[in-house]
Amino acid sequence: MGVISFARGIPAPECLPVSELADCAGAAIERDGSSVLSYGPGGGYGPLREWIAARHGVEPARVVVTSGSLQGFVFLAERLVRPGARVLVEAPTYDRPLKILTRLGAKIVGLPMDDDGLQIDALEQALADGEKPAFLYTIATFQNPSGRTLSEERRRRIAELAREHDLLVLEDDPYGLVRYEGELLPTIFELAGGANVAYASSFSKTIAPGVRVGYFVLPDELARQIEALAVSTYISPPFMTQATVHEFLRRGNFEPNLERVRGLLGARRDAMLTALERELPEGARWSRPEGGYFLWLDLPDGVDSSELLARAREAGVVFEAGSGFFPGGRGGESSARLAFSFVSLEEIDEGVARLAAFVPSAAAV
Repeated sequence: MGVISFARGIPAPECLPVSELADCAGAAIERDGSSVLSYGPGGGYGPLREWIAARHGVEPARVVVTSGSLQGFVFLAERLVRPGARVLVEAPTYDRPLKILTRLGAKIVGLPMDDDGLQIDALEQALADGEKPAFLYTIATFQNPSGRTLSEERRRRIAELAREHDLLVLEDDPYGLVRYEGELLPTIFELAGGANVAYASSFSKTIAPGVRVGYFVLPDELARQIEALAVSTYISPPFMTQATVHEFLRRGNFEPNLERVRGLLGARRDAMLTALERELPEGARWSRPEGGYFLWLDLPDGVDSSELLARAREAGVVFEAGSGFFPGGRGGESSARLAFSFVSLEEIDEGVARLAAFVPSAAAV
């Protein structure tokens, strides 16, 4: 099979609706070519902004469509973060925002998690200590990298704390619709009534990453500021891809495609959980996500995941070592992120078997 990668957090090729998107792109040009092939407003393609606004119950002016949600994170961080500013994050958390915040000189405060997500007592303590944070960054549903989901009780408490402390919460939700089991939970944005919460999502996981269409739902003034920053950065958004996504949505393709993706990736999640149960020794533990792309593996105490990665790579299997998901690399030394979204069922079985050959049992460490 060659190298088997559990490092790639991207959809398998068969998840991509290639022919449908090709047809939608042509239809978008035929319908509105003079607009989508030219410059336009920095907040994004108008009909798509209206669709997103209606979905979230806000005015279109509060929606800013970006080139992937990570581009929006860059804009938000550049607007709000100055050197030395405190930013609260989950620990572990998505590694790209950590790199961006580090580049901007932020003081990144990692807050511990458990199986129910961000620990509220740690958040309350962080809010009581030191300067007011620039914002709290959370991936509340099927978190990258852990696959964990914040409980509804904790979501409600975060919404309350945001109001009490005038704290901006950035709720990043690219995976929330990719659910394989369990009940849909209200977002923090919904629980807070939109106050003090910026909501981010993307069509990368529900349609295709290559269209590079993400979006933010922001408080009015912040939306105007981010749109102005977008204009000063790239003059005009890529309306062609945004219009293609809108055509896909307008035709009613979104929900059927989402169901197809859930089926394809849910089978991969099940295969990885089964393989880990079968292959890994005593002392290893892992999260059991109800959706998303990832699970978090805690190796037996004393096993260094970076050293394990070096040995596993020689055997043709790769993953992401845990320390890269903690501020300053301080944490996760015996943990790993495993992505199941890209690999086939056969590759999952073979890859986990290869990996397990290098993991000692707790008794042997």
